[in-house]
Amino acid sequence: MNNPIGIIDSGVGGLSIASVLAKKLPQESIIYFADSANCPYGEKSQEQICKLSKRMVDYLMKKNIKLLVIACNTITVLAIDGLRKDFPGLPVVGIVPVIKTAAERTRNGRIGIFSTKATAKSQYQRDLINRFARDCEVISIGSSSLVSLIESCSFDRINKILAEELEVLKNVGIDTLVLGCSHFSLIKGNIQKILPNVLILDSAGAVTRQVKKILKANEILSEFNNSVYNFLTTGELGAIEYFINKEFGKNGYRPKRINLDGF
Repeated sequence: MNNPIGIIDSGVGGLSIASVLAKKLPQESIIYFADSANCPYGEKSQEQICKLSKRMVDYLMKKNIKLLVIACNTITVLAIDGLRKDFPGLPVVGIVPVIKTAAERTRNGRIGIFSTKATAKSQYQRDLINRFARDCEVISIGSSSLVSLIESCSFDRINKILAEELEVLKNVGIDTLVLGCSHFSLIKGNIQKILPNVLILDSAGAVTRQVKKILKANEILSEFNNSVYNFLTTGELGAIEYFINKEFGKNGYRPKRINLDGF
């Protein structure tokens, strides 16, 4: 089946997942949808997040997507169950902080998790820690400002905030860091400079493996190599253009701004 894979995120962060998906499954077409006009989602209520994310999926269903990737931890934590209920025939893959992998790969037993405040405070993340990293020392940091700064490409301020917020992880001596927000994967290089000897893990590889598994099981893998990538945003074009070029290379992909007020 050559229908596209739909990817939703509160903003540009999920491009870090879309780019890995494109590299590992090059025959698959992708429609990426960033709700940057309403970003960040981390400070919104669960009701708001469910409404906004459903609106994006309603739009993508009109484009005949065959599978949905939720490339946002906050949407996954707060809205994935509702989306699966609202779209029962649509396979849905969420994004989960790779805490299990971190617990397996740490050498000194000290793990950091860097996410939004909403994800850091969630019962969902606490359950993952209790399930997979009970024997580790886990330090969870929630940032309230980085997502907005990434959306505006404010790199000087990003580096300043990173230095402040990651200081505690540096002092504690973690050797493994889990990125619990897809936006943060876009600035992995900036984070690595502050924590040079730390293994940094994100969810892109795990999501891609799960997508391939579901496509294969449902016999809906694309049969051709004429993949098409489309990028949509409800916000300004500057940030998504910048990060498309960063993640996909300068291949002339032009994002389109759309208005969802009618959905």
